[in-house]
Amino acid sequence: MSDISNLIEEDSDNDGEAMTAAEVLQKLEEAWLNEKFAPDLLENKSDIVDCMMDQLQEMENNIKLAKRGDFKVSLHRMEIDRIRFIISSYLRRRLEKVERFAVCVLEAEEKRDDEEASRLTPEEHQYAKDYQESVEMHMKNLALRHMPPNSQKMDPNLTTIRPNVDSYVFLKVNKHQEGVLVEEESSDAGEEVLDLVKGDQHIIRYRPISSLVENGSVTLM
Repeated sequence: MSDISNLIEEDSDNDGEAMTAAEVLQKLEEAWLNEKFAPDLLENKSDIVDCMMDQLQEMENNIKLAKRGDFKVSLHRMEIDRIRFIISSYLRRRLEKVERFAVCVLEAEEKRDDEEASRLTPEEHQYAKDYQESVEMHMKNLALRHMPPNSQKMDPNLTTIRPNVDSYVFLKVNKHQEGVLVEEESSDAGEEVLDLVKGDQHIIRYRPISSLVENGSVTLM
């Protein structure tokens, strides 16, 4: 971290930017972990990715100016490769979810209010539409057109794959939260309310804490 911090701080001094390595990397790594372990598609963090890519380019330029044989260059390159892996893994995980949940992702996008932030980047939105059209065309040409007329349409309620938001996740608390309803009252048991203390780790059902993941109060692990 110190190596990457020095490189980015040099860039910040040159460009007059306030963003530090710790802030950029922490946000990027949190976005990556949350996307990796959340069962549904989260709001896109393209601004963080774009910021980090700009920083990486500046860091690459600084390395080219370093003295030949400087041992720090190897350490810097290793850290750059690590960050590139995180970015690639983050984007790859998002595309996996877009493909798997294309129908419900597009449905949510259609129902979204203008004031509500989109979970998809414009490129992801176009990819989801193209992917879903390709799947439907493939199914039609491969099987549906050979079936009787009354069986040539697929019921979306039966074929759509939706994320299991009732699955359990492992999380770390970033901000203290009081009175979090983790289980609603049922015929078998009463409701369960939990205080989330900063630094604590829990295994909890995803649905009740999904909003806390979105606002950064907890990070999935």
